[in-house]
Amino acid sequence: MLYTAQQTTNLPETGFRYLLTSLDEHVLTITLNRPEKKNALHPPMLAELAFALAHAQYNPAIWLVVLTATGDTFCAGMDLKSLTTDSHEPLSVPDPGGPVRLGELMQQLDKPTIAHVQGSVYAGGFLLVAGCTYAVAVESAVFSLPEVKRGLFPFQVLALLLDLMPARKALDLCLRAQVLAAADAQTIGLVTEVTSADQLNASVTRLIDELKQFSPTAMQFGLRARRHLKSLPSEQQQAYLHEQFVQLQQTPDAQEGMAAFLEKRSPIWSGDDSAFR
Repeated sequence: MLYTAQQTTNLPETGFRYLLTSLDEHVLTITLNRPEKKNALHPPMLAELAFALAHAQYNPAIWLVVLTATGDTFCAGMDLKSLTTDSHEPLSVPDPGGPVRLGELMQQLDKPTIAHVQGSVYAGGFLLVAGCTYAVAVESAVFSLPEVKRGLFPFQVLALLLDLMPARKALDLCLRAQVLAAADAQTIGLVTEVTSADQLNASVTRLIDELKQFSPTAMQFGLRARRHLKSLPSEQQQAYLHEQFVQLQQTPDAQEGMAAFLEKRSPIWSGDDSAFR
């Protein structure tokens, strides 16, 4: 993470400039709010995203994160103008502790994330959708990687796509700049659910309600383990996973879950894994 737990204890008192946030029953909703630019990403907005995601990572009261956007486009990718002009716009958050690489940022979050895709997704916007655990998209949304038309290539997007689909399909999306309908995006694994515009909110709410029935600590341990597995040689992976299982058994959620099972009642989760971070 590019920000520390101490830096992100609280969100900015005056709010973000390009994001809206709300916390409701352990769910942090982060809304991209630059509709006049089709929610294109530029350095100030990326810094705000890095800050908000670090806040979500470190705050034990946050169990789930929802990413959504205002306007008719979910995200148009990088603001190309910001790549060619020297902007001195002050940030609404402290300077991040390094370059903001959005794909890396999404993968560092150890909490389930849901992309609430209310509009089309282009270029670097794929990093948000592919980086989420789930992506629920409105059926009218389209998805495209047009970088090759500009003499560029979606390097970071390719890395995330290779986790979701066969290599040939991922490369084809990057090389031919195809425009995918939402149903096609679901077929290849970029999107997990497609729904109508009037059912989008309800579909995301159902998914949130289902996830909240289960231990947030267990889910965070699982997501963290998945991330660490990528850096371990195969001969060390099973030992690491066994160690994680032993640690998980000692958490308040695991003890509560086993007690609730024996007592034939619903568990009351705390989501407290602070002693094992």
